[in-house]
Amino acid sequence: MNFKLTLNELLNNPVFTKTASVFFLFLIVYVIVKILQKAIIKVAKDNSSKYKLKKLINFLGYLLFVFGLLYIFNTKLSGIGTALGVAGAGIAFALQEVIVSIAGYVTVFSSNFYKVGDRVKLGGIKGDVIDIGLLRTTLMEIGDWVNGDLYNGKMVRVANSFVFKEPVYNYSGDFPFLWDEITIPIKTDGDYKYAKQIFLEILEEEVGDFAKTSQVAWDKMIGTYSIENARVKPMVSMTFDENWITFNLRYVVDYKSRRGTKSILFDKILSIIQESKGRIQVASAAFEITAFPKK
Repeated sequence: MNFKLTLNELLNNPVFTKTASVFFLFLIVYVIVKILQKAIIKVAKDNSSKYKLKKLINFLGYLLFVFGLLYIFNTKLSGIGTALGVAGAGIAFALQEVIVSIAGYVTVFSSNFYKVGDRVKLGGIKGDVIDIGLLRTTLMEIGDWVNGDLYNGKMVRVANSFVFKEPVYNYSGDFPFLWDEITIPIKTDGDYKYAKQIFLEILEEEVGDFAKTSQVAWDKMIGTYSIENARVKPMVSMTFDENWITFNLRYVVDYKSRRGTKSILFDKILSIIQESKGRIQVASAAFEITAFPKK
């Protein structure tokens, strides 16, 4: 009899019942989230869609759990608004960075700022997006002490609030290509027409396929944004002064192949210059150092 009375008292204890309710709420939400995440594997066609849907389900799970807590600890639904109103000012002040980061998370997924796999510059950090969390975006950083667009081994977590504070540079969004340039100074007494022709042939051979693929992506950009129909085919322009002729080799390249492509182009250009037997000669500034006259 004492055991039954103790059990009845325990069941009638508001602290125990609310604690048990929170436990069962968490269990129910957890099971629902896991079931939905497994279901989207069959529905989603690509990894990007699966990732976004999983993140969305997690976010909705958090909301469901929070509203469930509010319902448990407020016996009347009308008390939810009162409780939020009283605590709202303090929460907004203490957790303003967190709130802005959550808003940034919603903005990232509801807009076209960036997605997992994109190469971006966010909060002054440049790298590839490997995860988008509720509060922070994780980047695999490139550059810094490493020259070129190569990983340096650092994983950087940037607050999502930076999408409202600073510009977001996306190197692989709607147009996953970059324009790059090589500048080559040539002596004025060389065969500049031959040089221009051979440089263009090298560009066509090495990056011609990029130009064809990028033209399709650029045509889509023109249909989406108010932007000029820029040239994506390789181009060689020339300027000269009293010192030398300067050739500017401009081309479009995949954003992840920029450094490797430039290295290959330099290799071919130097080979051609050496094989030209003096028709093309690289120009450089020369300085003559003389001693002061003796007294």
